[in-house]
Amino acid sequence: MNSPVKLDVLAIAAHPDDAELACSGTLVQLKKRGYKIGILDLTRGELGTRGTPELRELEAKASAEILGLDFRANLNFRDGFFENEETHQLALIQWIRHLQPRLVLANAPEDRHPDHGRAGSLALQACFYSGLSKVVTHWEGNLQPAYRPEKVWQYIQDRWIQPSVVIEISDSFETKIASIKAFASQFYNPGLQEPETYISSPDFWHQIESRARTVGHLIGVRYGEGFILPGPVEIKDPLL
Repeated sequence: MNSPVKLDVLAIAAHPDDAELACSGTLVQLKKRGYKIGILDLTRGELGTRGTPELRELEAKASAEILGLDFRANLNFRDGFFENEETHQLALIQWIRHLQPRLVLANAPEDRHPDHGRAGSLALQACFYSGLSKVVTHWEGNLQPAYRPEKVWQYIQDRWIQPSVVIEISDSFETKIASIKAFASQFYNPGLQEPETYISSPDFWHQIESRARTVGHLIGVRYGEGFILPGPVEIKDPLL
């Protein structure tokens, strides 16, 4: 039987570059602590105004190298038209059971791009159903055992949401920026003859830094990334 990969942390992202923009600094911080990290992109971003799916695939590979990912794959869901329903849930459950992450980082619960909120709900529900033994999935012809991640956090994207948790990324902010710049077709690049978009303006880079500074300020550090927790967190010792 093919053994699970067993990541510690898996970022699930509607589009290539979602994880880079929202939680790559956290991934790098966790990698520095010895955890195995990965990104599972749901679509190829084929509806994007700039670039092509093939180019974005190459960019995603370059970003994975910069971040030091232990794993990256793409589920090839239909950009803009995937749904939070049984077929897509089962496809995602197969990967959750195969990778067995302890922590899943998922898209925001609601955002400017409709795919983000839908992907966030899809990830939350798939993580739950993945733990039900009567939800049957197979991997390479073998029955998969039920598995549920210990934690699911949703990252903050374009629209501001007050975070439940902030991770300091001061030591990994430059790596985060480098991973975003790997997607050269999508962001400010004066050498490209591509249509202008919301994220291709040079001002967008200032927005990225401003967001990181704003979130970091919440905990008194230079840069931070914020996450929303779906429910209360148990604290056994309030002094730890």
